[in-house]
Amino acid sequence: MKVNILGGGPAGLYAAYRIKCELPDADVTVYEQNDSRTTFGFGVVFSDKALEFLGAEDSETLPLITAGLEKWSDIELRVHGERIRIDGVGFTAIARLRLLEILRQRALSVGADLINSHLVRDLAELEGADLLIGADGVNSLVRKTHEAEFGTQVTLLNNRFAWFGATRPFEYLTQTFKELAQGSINAHHYRYTPSMSTFLVEVNAHTFERVGFDRMTEDESRAYCEEVFSEELDGARLVTNKSLWRRFPVISNKRWCVGNRVLVGDALRTAHFSIGSGTRLALEDVQALAHALASHPRNVQDALAEFEAQRRPIVDKLAAAATRSATWYDRFAEHLKLPAWEFAMNYISRSGRIDTERLRAMSPHFVAGYEAWRKAA
Repeated sequence: MKVNILGGGPAGLYAAYRIKCELPDADVTVYEQNDSRTTFGFGVVFSDKALEFLGAEDSETLPLITAGLEKWSDIELRVHGERIRIDGVGFTAIARLRLLEILRQRALSVGADLINSHLVRDLAELEGADLLIGADGVNSLVRKTHEAEFGTQVTLLNNRFAWFGATRPFEYLTQTFKELAQGSINAHHYRYTPSMSTFLVEVNAHTFERVGFDRMTEDESRAYCEEVFSEELDGARLVTNKSLWRRFPVISNKRWCVGNRVLVGDALRTAHFSIGSGTRLALEDVQALAHALASHPRNVQDALAEFEAQRRPIVDKLAAAATRSATWYDRFAEHLKLPAWEFAMNYISRSGRIDTERLRAMSPHFVAGYEAWRKAA
């Protein structure tokens, strides 16, 4: 079996590795437009249980990733001058470049071919394979080439966001919400190495226009955000890496495959950054795809049908939670009208996945604080 994979991010590299593990005789090639030392973004965040699926079937890769993880068990909300800790909500993070290097070495170790610095402009370049995997992200060429056949839907959220790095660690995954004269602004910040953090800044359309971010250079945006969050940065600096303002695209597809072409990861569907599940979903996608191919090594169509049938219910459930979380963030300026503790409860309940009893068991200190506030209010 010959497999071509477009996109050398986590999904593409892990697909190459897993397919070669399941089908050692397969000819697997990954095409990536950037060189092996270039990546956009800073840290990759996972929920604390997100990598458990690797343990049962990929005991060699899991420790390589977990050895480089930063871990914490609380979220801290900074809102209305208060700091509210939500205990028991574990997350981990790793430098994106480090994750890519681990997955690249795994793919090479099983004999996959990795072609870097190669921009594919037309899928005709990749003809001749039994299977073409679109692991090429939000702007997927595979998806766009067959958009009508995939039944693609793309909805842009209203908020604007930009990814920065910060030259300091934060003890917790922290959400800082501020109200400026120009409007409301939010930062998601968390460490991904002992000395560096991701620092994502988000504003609604009203604030974006009044601040004038659309007229700023990348460095001017950095300087402005650095000033707004100077208290949180505490002398540290923000770092840019294609830190451009954009609107989050909610992507879905009615069909996951067209002929011998299949989508995985962000090319298939996006999960809002606020739930920390995008990379996890991508890795799970390709693991399931590799299993399906191993079950049907001589019939790609049957393999793709099995992949979608088994994976779609799981993806749909997580995607729905991600969409609810994204919708909450798209209206965070409205939620800021709430008192701090009520805002915090509204925040932690946003995805609909945590009921009262589960929250009480998971975050007893937070619930006790909230109930004490309710009693005093």
